[in-house]
Amino acid sequence: MKHLEDILGVRIGGIIRSSRAKISEINQRYAQPKITMTRGTKLALLGLRLYLILLVILLGYKFFTIVTGGSTA
Repeated sequence: MKHLEDILGVRIGGIIRSSRAKISEINQRYAQPKITMTRGTKLALLGLRLYLILLVILLGYKFFTIVTGGSTA
């Protein structure tokens, strides 16, 4: 198994390894939201999430059609 330093280099691997504990601490602190969301907020976030998924699917479709020599319009 390769070490992080072998893949990214000694300096970058060391920086990532030294900040791993701090990142873990921050993730644990904000794992549970401290505010309550209304039904409208949850619905708006769901809509945005679905819209983002749709955009990613369209981007993938456009990439596939360009790579396979399809229409570029």
